[in-house]
Amino acid sequence: MEFVIKISQFLLSLSLLIVLHELGHFIPAKAFKTRVEKFYLFFDVKFSLFKKKIGDTVYGIGWLPLGGYVKISGMIDESMDKEQMAQEPKPWEFRSKPAWQRLIIMLGGVTVNFLLAIIIYIGMSYVYGDKFLPVDHIKDGLLVESSVANKAGLQTGDNVVAVDGEPIENFSEVSEKVLFGTNITVDRHGTQETITLPEDFLAQIIDANEKAFLNLRMPFVVSKVPDTSHNSSSGLRKGDIIAAINGKDTKYADQVVAALDDFKGQQVTAEVLRDKQTVTVPLSINNAGKLGLVYATGATPETLQELGYYTFETKTYGFFEAIPVGFVKTKEKLTSYVTQVKAIFTPSTGAYKGVGGFKAIYDIFPTVWSWQYFWGITAFLSIMLGFLNLLPIPALDGGHVMFLLYEMISGRKPGDKFMEYAQLVGFIILIALVLFANGNDIFKAIFK
Repeated sequence: MEFVIKISQFLLSLSLLIVLHELGHFIPAKAFKTRVEKFYLFFDVKFSLFKKKIGDTVYGIGWLPLGGYVKISGMIDESMDKEQMAQEPKPWEFRSKPAWQRLIIMLGGVTVNFLLAIIIYIGMSYVYGDKFLPVDHIKDGLLVESSVANKAGLQTGDNVVAVDGEPIENFSEVSEKVLFGTNITVDRHGTQETITLPEDFLAQIIDANEKAFLNLRMPFVVSKVPDTSHNSSSGLRKGDIIAAINGKDTKYADQVVAALDDFKGQQVTAEVLRDKQTVTVPLSINNAGKLGLVYATGATPETLQELGYYTFETKTYGFFEAIPVGFVKTKEKLTSYVTQVKAIFTPSTGAYKGVGGFKAIYDIFPTVWSWQYFWGITAFLSIMLGFLNLLPIPALDGGHVMFLLYEMISGRKPGDKFMEYAQLVGFIILIALVLFANGNDIFKAIFK
């Protein structure tokens, strides 16, 4: 069932982004009386799942879910229709239109991508508001679960307050800023220290294949006490929170784990928080430092706030207040993504090892249906799609824009043969990038 929910969100988001991106090309093409021969969701290699011709345009759904396209008459694109291009230009063809009109047509897709992100963020801000945890509300620091981060100098209990001199305000910013930063300023027991991370820090994190990095410190919550456990008769119940062991404070799960190691092979007395009351429970810790039970370290913001661990803040917006917020969030996400792309194209960072394909995108969708998560992911993917399409690679929108700008500045139009070769080179580059990204997914699935 989880697979069905994830794949449904993945395909719905992908389909929405593709259709709207191509609609961004379709609408100005029609407005400038340029013939659009095909409008397809997914690729129709050899055959289509559905197609219907309305006017001059065939609308359809292909079977290969790797994207979509509009085929515009008189344009050297992925169709590589040399026969059409060998004929004399027709008034309705793309190549017959003024350069400024062709530029608008080519920029239509990415324009829609960025507008879609803005609209989604406006809607989300208005409907859901912003729930966040200010870093100055984290009193006992963060949980550092990565051995690579520990080796670099970060410790559990550190609170990240700035990265490369830029103050950090919200907990949600911490992990990404640290991963792509160099000088990390932490508050350690009331004293500020600066830790300089190695240039290949991100590569080390990826190579270590550690699932966790920097997280909130959570309570140790009993999830299940099996009948076979040596603590089955201790009186522990599901939902109990272990707050102290032999008088040693264990407010957080990492402190419980450390205490168990200290008292391995012993009988201890634990203070347990149960229904807002503190009760005493005798526990047996085996020689491996285990309690023989299942515990959880996750909790909702509401639960954590009710227990007094963290104080979250919620900001709500009226409709008109949400509009500038949508623009700001889009700008921040775009800036963040550009930073990631720069790191990927800087070999010394090793960020390229983390590049993923369709499997990586599929994995970011939650296993339960949540419209809030769905729209947030879709907005970010729309920004990503818009930026990637602007890269000056032939076969992408950015490649066409690059040649159109050259034509407008120089007054000389690149020849059809040159454009055909450029398109072919662009395809080779794109195929190589797709193979690399999805190859990374396969490598991680097999060897990590």
